[in-house]
Amino acid sequence: MSDIATEAEAPALATPNTLDALWKPFTANREFKQAPRLFVGAEGVYYETSDGRRILDGTSGLWCVNAGHGRREISEAIHAQSERMDYAPAFQMGHPLEFELASHVAALLPGDLDHVFFTNSGSEAVDTALKIALAYHQANGEPARTILIGRERGYHGVGFGGMSVGGIGANRRQFRNQLGQVDHLPHTHAPEHNTFCRGQPKWGAHLADNLESLVQLHGGDRIAAVIVEPMSGSTGVLVPPVRYLERLREICDHHGILLIFDEVITGFGRLGAAFACEHFDVIPDIATIAKGLTNAAVPMGAAVMRKGIHDALLANAEQAIELFHGYTYSGHPLACAAGLATLDIYRREELFDRAAALAPYWEEAVHSLADRCNVIDIRNIGLVAGIEVESRPGAVGARAFDAFLDCLDNGLLVRTTQDTVALSPPLIVERAHIDTIANVLGDALDAAA
Repeated sequence: MSDIATEAEAPALATPNTLDALWKPFTANREFKQAPRLFVGAEGVYYETSDGRRILDGTSGLWCVNAGHGRREISEAIHAQSERMDYAPAFQMGHPLEFELASHVAALLPGDLDHVFFTNSGSEAVDTALKIALAYHQANGEPARTILIGRERGYHGVGFGGMSVGGIGANRRQFRNQLGQVDHLPHTHAPEHNTFCRGQPKWGAHLADNLESLVQLHGGDRIAAVIVEPMSGSTGVLVPPVRYLERLREICDHHGILLIFDEVITGFGRLGAAFACEHFDVIPDIATIAKGLTNAAVPMGAAVMRKGIHDALLANAEQAIELFHGYTYSGHPLACAAGLATLDIYRREELFDRAAALAPYWEEAVHSLADRCNVIDIRNIGLVAGIEVESRPGAVGARAFDAFLDCLDNGLLVRTTQDTVALSPPLIVERAHIDTIANVLGDALDAAA
């Protein structure tokens, strides 16, 4: 008789399953644990709750499940790879899948964005990009370029680098020990000019000229990089004004400053093209990606850089390590398997083109909410929308959070940031699902009056 207990014979865990041990991220934990909201299953565009209800996913999980939930092709690829090889060391060794995935990612990005450094998240991708920018200037004979420029209301993850260049006050206020030599551009949100704008606002390109002011302040030969989200997602869907990104590109080129696009949210079809830099026809020097790279099945991110940056760092490092940076799980075999399966789904089902084709219908649906209670602005691009409501006196965010809870009670998941409801459904969404999103959210906004 075997000494190994079967699954049925295995003893129960001695520690009971309670809510006490877990401290959840970006969550009001006391409120959450009083009435936990738990998902136990997911398929297609729906979640299943612990009490057996179906919830329409209006947020692609967290901007990340672009191909929909429960994709068997991805889970089977992960399983097959786990049986073949669970892990390979990332330092001084490798495995075939990381090279294959890097080639596929590079082929998706425009221009000469063709060198990929794998990370495990968007936060890590941003910190990697900032480090590469500093290392590039040092290798290029300009070590004085150490200043990093972010933007107000920007979100670049939670590493100390990304938090420092980020521009959301609540994400910075609690942690005072941030990077020095950082400054910020003003944000582009201008409700006095651009409310209820469909697509890119016409007003605001000149806001990019504030970069020239920072050049005059700090010296153009001391600024290493500018990092912006092509579309600011986490702060409530702020769409760049027409010619704004182009102007940033021009100023950076003029002063030898690297331009970094944080495409963690906008990548992999969210705007109707593979990446926002393709949609806007503005090529950055470095792009950060994550989320949709693996359809969120396994954590993974990457910093993708132009050929000249990569080559400058490798120029005098034939055998020596050229970048003292990386992660134990960079290019993890399971993540690579998930990424390859995900990219194959995007290609085979033409999901980026599908998102572009659905965008006009989506635009009409979200703008139909303009006359709902307390709605003061609606912003949209691709399959993304932000519906902003007037804040209650002394209770910023309360009205939108009430709408979030009401939507959940009525079978819809949305996301809120202060008093903006953000929407970003999976790219497999159907018109009927879009109608449901608009109807349920509209009723919730009225109820939150």
